[in-house]
Amino acid sequence: MNILSIQSHVAYGHAGNSSAIFPLQRMGLEVWPVHTVMFSNHTGHGAWRGPVIAADTVRDVITGIEERGALPNCSAVLSGYMGSADIGDVILEAVEKVKAANPEAIYCCDPVIGDYGRGVFVREGIPEFFRDNVITHADILTPNQFELELLTGQAVTNLDSALSAAHALRETGADIVLVTSLERENTDPTKIEMLAVSNDGAWLVETPKLVFPIPLNGSGDATTALFLAHYLKHRNVRSALEHIAGAIYALFETTWRAESRELTLIAAQDFLVAPPKTFTAVDVTDIR
Repeated sequence: MNILSIQSHVAYGHAGNSSAIFPLQRMGLEVWPVHTVMFSNHTGHGAWRGPVIAADTVRDVITGIEERGALPNCSAVLSGYMGSADIGDVILEAVEKVKAANPEAIYCCDPVIGDYGRGVFVREGIPEFFRDNVITHADILTPNQFELELLTGQAVTNLDSALSAAHALRETGADIVLVTSLERENTDPTKIEMLAVSNDGAWLVETPKLVFPIPLNGSGDATTALFLAHYLKHRNVRSALEHIAGAIYALFETTWRAESRELTLIAAQDFLVAPPKTFTAVDVTDIR
């Protein structure tokens, strides 16, 4: 399987493509990375260097891949941090071309906008572009809780409201919505959850919450990549959710033990494929 991954890249650390490519490869998939920015490090450090790649340059790279006759062999388009709203147009053009060449291909979109504590951290116009354009074309959407609220305009405080917001996103066209981080009122503060909703049902999985001195960047990119890889191989949403719960917890645990500011993807690489701990997803289909 081949994945066209269009997102940011950092030279130091792991975020965007530099967080997604390796997990996809370890899961046995080929990746065609196209970078939307080329930064020295992720923006969570507060300072960075490097350019946002011009939309025409991103388009040129994708056209070059198309000219190799590769698009019929593309299984999925993956997108994340855009850098600028006009790159969103290029991504949607790429999705259209890939699906025309391979109608079985899917589009997995991580709508990177912001998070609790940091608020919106992308450029002006990007949240609106996600909301009004991108999400209507995606087959899989992987927002965090903050992004789920922003995209739907719905407050998410409990399981019922989380399911309602996820279904609202699905009504825009996505088959699958994965909420990559969920913290509900009146639940155990030492735990964190993920929620997956599809045509086949809805499932909730809980893992221990590891507290880091500074929030980790790039974890959402790795989570989306692993979910997409497992789903493409097995076409089972519940199984994919359980896999990423174990894999991401193991990655966090390895990073926490190393006292690292960056994700320790290399040290945890075997756990990405075969997580040492398993977490069972609970069927919450009828809880609404």
